[in-house]
Amino acid sequence: MNQQYTRRLKKIEAVLREVMPEEPDASWMGRSFLTPRNAGQTGNLRDSVNSLTQPGRELLSRGGKRWRPLLMTLVCESLGGGDAALPLTPLVEFPHNASLIHDDIEDNSEERRGKPAVHLLYGTDTAINGGCFFYFLPLISLETWDAPAERKNSVYTLWAAYMRRLHLGQAMDISWHRDFFSLPSPEDYYTMCRLKTGCLAGLAAVLGVRAAFTTKTGPDPGKEGPLGELLGEAAEKLGVGFQILDDVKNLTTGIPGKKRGDDLVEGKKSLPVLLYLRGHEERGALAARCFAAARSQGCSAPEVEELIGELTRAGVLDEAEMRGRALIKEAAGIFSGAFAGLPGDQNARDLLAELADLLAG
Repeated sequence: MNQQYTRRLKKIEAVLREVMPEEPDASWMGRSFLTPRNAGQTGNLRDSVNSLTQPGRELLSRGGKRWRPLLMTLVCESLGGGDAALPLTPLVEFPHNASLIHDDIEDNSEERRGKPAVHLLYGTDTAINGGCFFYFLPLISLETWDAPAERKNSVYTLWAAYMRRLHLGQAMDISWHRDFFSLPSPEDYYTMCRLKTGCLAGLAAVLGVRAAFTTKTGPDPGKEGPLGELLGEAAEKLGVGFQILDDVKNLTTGIPGKKRGDDLVEGKKSLPVLLYLRGHEERGALAARCFAAARSQGCSAPEVEELIGELTRAGVLDEAEMRGRALIKEAAGIFSGAFAGLPGDQNARDLLAELADLLAG
């Protein structure tokens, strides 16, 4: 990877570890959990704190692309804000990991990032609670963010709105994979992806703008709203394109850390499946049989490869990949033109354009 990305990712990891340390000590527990009235009672909380934080710490320790916080910091830099967005990186990365913990429970997934799913390690009850905690923990970063109170409040309101959207997208996904015969249109799928996957990318871009305009060197304040809306929409497109390509990889090369075809085991209505079933009722029985076998026998079921073969021959995997790449290209074009006439860091803008290419694989 480009060393310039690596340098930024190291800074991002440092912020994440500060807010969620590998070994929470008494001072961190006091800041994060206790009121001044009971601040001296940290000793008897250690076991409970470990139980609460282990799911999130475990998933963070396995790595991840971290492209959402990287996107946020590059947007901020592109507008001349430097590292002003760095303290806010937990607001986009922790909720992403929290959603993965809950997603694996809802889908009965066995693996995540090459290891057993978190709920299989610590129990479903602990994983649910730890995942919920991981949604709220990043708000601590607002306490140390060097910004006026009204700006902090505006970020809190923004974060809350995006969290509601994220959960609505997950609700759509759940309702579809519970009932095989519920077949959303590709347009409905795009909406679900914008909410579930594109949402946090959009939040990252808007926060990058917000952080840049909070600095004294930020651009004309009158441009903040329109620019945030434009870049947020572009980032959502980027997220949807990334999700589509992820869907395709799941059914072709496989995704590192997961089993090839496990989307079929989970009953996912991914874009290739929807394209395959659209307007072809006779294919429904075959797909239903393969989904049922995958759910009962797992990825080792012969029907998993049978359905992947059908999707390949029908050309829908190629079509879905083409659509995903087109969305990422469209998003990259918006990013390239959005900064025209604005002061900022051209190197960061170049890295932002390159990031879109990296996500396209």
